[in-house]
Amino acid sequence: MSKRVLLVAYPLLPVSDASAGGAEQILWTLERELAARGWQTTVAAPAGSRVAGELLVTGSASQARDDFEEREKEHAERVVEACASGRFDIVLDHSGHFFRHATRVNGYVEYVLATLHLPRPLYAEEAFDEVPENLYFNCVSEIQRSTFMDVPRVLGVVRNGVATERFPISGQKGDYLLWLGRICPEKAPHMAIAAAQRAGLPIVVAGQVYPFRWHEDYWEREVKPLIDYHGVRWIELPSFAEKTKLLREARALLVTSQIAETCSLVSLEAMASGTPVIAFGRGALTEVVREGTGFLVSDLCEMATACRSLSKLRALDCREWVEREFSARAMADGYEALMNSLEEQKTLAGKNGAGK
Repeated sequence: MSKRVLLVAYPLLPVSDASAGGAEQILWTLERELAARGWQTTVAAPAGSRVAGELLVTGSASQARDDFEEREKEHAERVVEACASGRFDIVLDHSGHFFRHATRVNGYVEYVLATLHLPRPLYAEEAFDEVPENLYFNCVSEIQRSTFMDVPRVLGVVRNGVATERFPISGQKGDYLLWLGRICPEKAPHMAIAAAQRAGLPIVVAGQVYPFRWHEDYWEREVKPLIDYHGVRWIELPSFAEKTKLLREARALLVTSQIAETCSLVSLEAMASGTPVIAFGRGALTEVVREGTGFLVSDLCEMATACRSLSKLRALDCREWVEREFSARAMADGYEALMNSLEEQKTLAGKNGAGK
């Protein structure tokens, strides 16, 4: 099969190894793996993105509050124009939105394969009402897949993966707990702060506030007043080098999501760094955090208690779990297998049509 692939990123912010969003990081890692395997990769993303192959700039990164609708429209138009040029055979959509434009690129590319990164309730109810023939989906965990059984052309599950060689293990741990990610109500970093304070341990909160009103209001109301108070430190949008250092030297990563996570990439990154995860047992976290790699808890009291039980866990066990089950190589293998299966379906359909 031809190897000209266009990967579509989330439209708001640049893609790089320092991206705060999990979907952006997965796209960055996958594109890097595919490019190393000889694929001609292009990434459709805002200006300032850093990728292994070619960058298709779809516009400037969002600077204004709540301008997603305009930015998404501009982003989609640039992607459609690129597909119409005939340069691409396949679109891998990691944006969470472009797949709704799949009919507009029918005839220009063979198919659109959209990765469903979000829990089902976060998609609009009508998003899957009419799925065009050129559109296919994949999920990122078995638990997530069980919620999309009614959606046509879901090809299966490709687990998210981590390039473990980029996440070294530290010989010495710091004294802090870590919360890392997007600052928003559903990720609930204020609960991680509360758990750390109950455990009597300092915590570093690191990440980014996206330009949405409800995210910024949540930050101002629930998180910002706690910074620099009783052992709470804030690091805004750490670089990749800063992030890996935080991950490998933390006592544990706290995951306080209030939604059913479909994967929790940051948990994989922490374990790859030899750092255990203490998480609320929601969604795919029950697939990601296994015995010996951390603790699944049901409330803040249990989380605080688990913070004092970390000596039972070994860094190498955490690392080996990710290397065995969630490698970037295995993820790229999974996407190649799905794309090959679609090519085989096309070839078979052509033979059947010729035989009539």
